[in-house]
Amino acid sequence: MKFEYRYYGASTVSNSASSTEMRFAPDTLRAPTHFVAQLNKHIPFREAISALHDVVVADQRYQPPDKTAYLAWRAQNEDPALAELIDRNADLRARMAPLSEELKALRAQKSIILKPFAAAQAKYFDYIYKANFDAWVVLDPVITVHPDRVFFECFSRDESSYASLSCSHNVFDRVGDFACGTTNVDYSEGLYGEFQKIRDYKTTRLAIDPSGFQVATAGDPSFKEEKIDVPETWVRGFLQVSSAMNLPARRLDLHPMDVHNFCHLLRRKKERVGPRSIRFVLTPGEPIRALFEPWNDELVCRRSIYQGNAAEEIRIWGRRRLMLLERLIPVAHSFTVHLMGSGMPSFWIANLPDMQLTLGLSGWTANDWARAGQFDLLAPRGAVDDDSKTRVFAALGQRWFATADQLAADTSLTRAIVESALTLYTQAGRVIYDLTQGVYRLRELSREPLPLDVLRFASEIEEKAATLLAVQSLSEQASEAQADGGLRLRARSKENGRPYQVMLRLDADRRIVDGSCECNHFTQNRMHKGPCVHMLVLRMDQARRDAAPGV
Repeated sequence: MKFEYRYYGASTVSNSASSTEMRFAPDTLRAPTHFVAQLNKHIPFREAISALHDVVVADQRYQPPDKTAYLAWRAQNEDPALAELIDRNADLRARMAPLSEELKALRAQKSIILKPFAAAQAKYFDYIYKANFDAWVVLDPVITVHPDRVFFECFSRDESSYASLSCSHNVFDRVGDFACGTTNVDYSEGLYGEFQKIRDYKTTRLAIDPSGFQVATAGDPSFKEEKIDVPETWVRGFLQVSSAMNLPARRLDLHPMDVHNFCHLLRRKKERVGPRSIRFVLTPGEPIRALFEPWNDELVCRRSIYQGNAAEEIRIWGRRRLMLLERLIPVAHSFTVHLMGSGMPSFWIANLPDMQLTLGLSGWTANDWARAGQFDLLAPRGAVDDDSKTRVFAALGQRWFATADQLAADTSLTRAIVESALTLYTQAGRVIYDLTQGVYRLRELSREPLPLDVLRFASEIEEKAATLLAVQSLSEQASEAQADGGLRLRARSKENGRPYQVMLRLDADRRIVDGSCECNHFTQNRMHKGPCVHMLVLRMDQARRDAAPGV
């Protein structure tokens, strides 16, 4: 996908002995969005924006071991080894000596010839990293200005970690005129070093600069235009995160020292074999216990009591990504964790003074958000007419942020219809669910409408489910109401002449919380990669019944 940016100037940070000014250059091709104010939470903001940068550059995918040193050692020692063998035969030794000298000379010549190339290659990649950061970080960070908050969003290079820094207006003094909206900002590696110079004794000014929108012509040489070919996985990842945030989860409240102990244990030990997971043992009214495998080291979070209603165990993988939160421990007063289930995504929220940094982790490092985490399929997708969708979006546009109940009151629509409309807009990248505040927010991810026919899913599973539903593949259907307002569904789904017994459990908001199936997809993956096609057929059928009770 092609994304076009046009920046007037470049983002800069100016430091002096008494002040710091952060000027972010917004995308002038988008609707004017600006914000200018002085910072009053200097150190927490510095640590939070630096942690956001750590997420941007994070890449924890497996890297093959560097064997350069070993190969150099072997190259230095293979000649003596051969010479030792040759000592056993005087004739061969005499014949081998000149050949060894010749080989040595050739290797020296090779090193001299390749040295400029190696240096130039290293210099090139260093230049790309510093001067053309977009070659390393594909999508510029997204900044959204709302009447009550300013928040920054980004994705890691390995596409397994999402981060959002949400700042209340209380973080700022002397907030001037601002324009709400969403924009991309020009970002470079050099900004990170300047962020580290923010100090409490310096006056610090943050400006999402409005001046670029006041220039009459793009012919000005200060304009910088960029056309970036963004992988579909990056955009789809943003959409999946928004969908996953609103799914059922177990909430944990952790003391900062608990997170410190997690990071300390991970730094102190290196796993050699699997499983590489954290097993949370949750018992209502008791301290949260975390078991680190494969060492089976247990950390008891005595300051953190589990407030849930049922005892259970949840395992998460890709745990070394938690060290992205490490520098926030001294400035955070608590951490809130949302666990969706074993092998499912988790959200770690660092609660700072008037700020929250949300770190969203996919099920494991190799399971990035876009390719395997089809979490929009877990959310309810009811039939909503265009007029209702337009009314919901217009009501949200007037408020900028609201709960589903507030929008239902504004539009005189039922909460179910409002939720379905918001889900569709969330999956289209136009709305995001704010996990920290519990509200939906207007956030246009792109200037132009996203091609949902391309981005909607990483696979054709929903299209396949719709086809099966159309040919009436379900039989022996049964529905059982649950005490919490949810439903337990059972049916037999036929595909290619073979029947599969399917079970699905929905909560009161018609979101999938559990399920099972006899098909190969569920047997191999459980719910770690989203529901199978037969579960999706069953839920689609129930959604149709909910929309038309007489069916």
